Amino acid sequence: MKVLSNNNFPISLPLAATIGFFDGVHGGHRFLLRELKSIAEKRGLPTAVITFPVHPRIVLQSDYQPELLNTREEKIELLSRTGMDYAIVLDFNRSMAKMTAQDFIREILHAKMDVKTLLTGYDHRFGHLRADGFEQYREYGAACGMEVIQATPYLENGITVSSSKIRSLLHAGDIATANALLGYHYTIEGLVVEGNQIGRTIGFPTANIRTDNLYKLVPAFGSYAVWVTVGKFRYKGMLYIGTKPTVNKRIETFIEVNIFDFSKNIYNMHITIEFVDFIRADRQFLSLDELKSQLEKDREAALARFKV
Repeated sequence: MKVLSNNNFPISLPLAATIGFFDGVHGGHRFLLRELKSIAEKRGLPTAVITFPVHPRIVLQSDYQPELLNTREEKIELLSRTGMDYAIVLDFNRSMAKMTAQDFIREILHAKMDVKTLLTGYDHRFGHLRADGFEQYREYGAACGMEVIQATPYLENGITVSSSKIRSLLHAGDIATANALLGYHYTIEGLVVEGNQIGRTIGFPTANIRTDNLYKLVPAFGSYAVWVTVGKFRYKGMLYIGTKPTVNKRIETFIEVNIFDFSKNIYNMHITIEFVDFIRADRQFLSLDELKSQLEKDREAALARFKV
């Protein structure tokens, strides 16, 4: 997949394209892109997925704090696995935000990108205030020789798949369902920083993680079975997200992982966490001995999750 950005699109061929933010590149997105590939093959056209480097609402609302399922780099990597010919990263700005759907289709998709076939998400809307819908898109496209097709709706086991639905599941700690809708393990990345090292005193040393991206969604407080990638190697582990109420009195969120059968010094290294399943909610314990006893149970529960 060739990635084009900075609003410079040196494509000499007409395209079959779709457009959206594609946060998560989840099962619904991949269904849409498979449909685009099928349509493009019948028309002998290369495929392009048109997306944005930042959430459009950040451009419109400077104080907006989105909770994203992917960083830009993760999204491009996931899109590259779908077999698209091009990813066009469109620099969304205030001027573009004011464009009507008609102007966007005519001036951007037609004049700059030579989109011949546009596949729109089943309920996706674009253009200023999202004022228009599919029938208007089809009319605007026809006026400049562009075929506009509405995508087939998609359900996963009866569930409508959407980025907002997946965010809700992650906030609820329902990792298993979120992963099923994503089609992969939800991940976060971060730098290993020094902590208070209390875990070492009870036999559960942890790597404290400072996440890389301000807008990346952090799942619900609690403990999780996780895969941990350190360098080229992948390990089983259990991750904690919470305020550590047993040993900490400050209102501060901690993310720390106990990597099973691992003893290397990884301070200042970047690691990747893949969420496998939820183990239990966060809670306060009466003593470190009680906490240690629970962590031993958590380890067994986490190991059991990898056997499923």
